Amino acid sequence: MATILTTSPAFAKVGDLPDRIAAAGFDLVRVPEDGPDFRKALAGAAYLVAGLPAVDAGVMDAGPKLKGILKHGVGVDSIDVAAATARGLPVCSTPGANAQAVAEMALGAIFALARNMVAGHLTVASGGWDRRRGWEVAGRTLGILGFGQVGRRLARMARGVGMQVIAHDPYPAVGVAEDLGVRLGTMEEVLAAADVLSLHLAGGPDTDGLIGESALAQMKPGAVLLNYARGSILDLDAVAAALDDGRLSGAAIDAFEAEPPDTAHPIFTAPNVLFSPHSGADTEDSLIRVGEMVLEDIETLAAGGMPARALNAKELTA
Repeated sequence: MATILTTSPAFAKVGDLPDRIAAAGFDLVRVPEDGPDFRKALAGAAYLVAGLPAVDAGVMDAGPKLKGILKHGVGVDSIDVAAATARGLPVCSTPGANAQAVAEMALGAIFALARNMVAGHLTVASGGWDRRRGWEVAGRTLGILGFGQVGRRLARMARGVGMQVIAHDPYPAVGVAEDLGVRLGTMEEVLAAADVLSLHLAGGPDTDGLIGESALAQMKPGAVLLNYARGSILDLDAVAAALDDGRLSGAAIDAFEAEPPDTAHPIFTAPNVLFSPHSGADTEDSLIRVGEMVLEDIETLAAGGMPARALNAKELTA
C-alpha cells in the first residue's frame, strides 16, 4: 500500500475524500513538518502533500521513495521546483481551486473596512456606542496587482457592486480584462488610481517587499490595502508607519512571513486593521476542490502518467 504523507492539517478533512483515498489503496499519514516523526515518515512515503512548510532538497532527499510532490493549495513558492526536477519528481498544484474563496474574503474585507465593522462590533460589545462614519464602495476604484484566477474573480464581484477596477499583471490577459470591464495599467498606474489596493501576486524573489515605503508613497492618501497573497510581499514596517500617520486608512492582512506572526510588531497596534490567520482559502467548498485535484494527480502518478497540472511536466518529459 503506497503512503501519502501530508503536512497540511486540512488535507482530506472534508467531504468523502478520506474514504476515496482508502478505496484507492493509499495509506494516509499526517505529520507536522517540524515534528520529530516527519523525516521517519517521509522515508517510506510515495507522495508528499505539502502544506505551508518549505519543501527543499533536504526534504526530498529524506524521501527516497517519493514519486511526486503535491501542493495542497496554489502557491508553490515554498517548494524548490528546480530541486524536484533534478530528482525527477513532478510538482503539482491546484490552480483555481480556492480562487473563489479568496476573492470572496477580499471583497468582504473591503466592506468591513469601509464601514468600520470590527470597531463597531467592539464598541457595542464593550458597552460603548462609538459610531464611526464610513464610505460607500460604489464608485470607488479597486486596484488589483496580480490578475490571475483570484484577481479576476474579485474584479467581477467588485464591478457588480459598482466599483471601477484597474489591474496589473506581468502577463496581462487583455481579452479577459475587456470582458470584465477592467482597465489594465502599469503597477504605478494601479497604485496611483486605487482607493482600495488588493494584492494577488505570487510569492518569491520578484515580489519580496514589493509594497514598501516607495510603493505606499505612490498611493492615494487614505487608501485601503488588502493582502490575501503572500506575507513576503509586504514591508510590514512601512505598512505600519503608513497606517499610523494616516497615509493608509485601513488594511486587511491574511498572510505573514512568519506564521503565526510576532504580535509585538507595531502593525498589531495600528488603527483599522483586519487580521486573519492565513484563512483566505479556508472554506469547505474550496478544500473539497483542492483535495479532489490532489487525489486525481496522485492517481495519475500511481498509474504511471504525468498530471497535466505538473509544473515541471515539460522538463521531466523532454
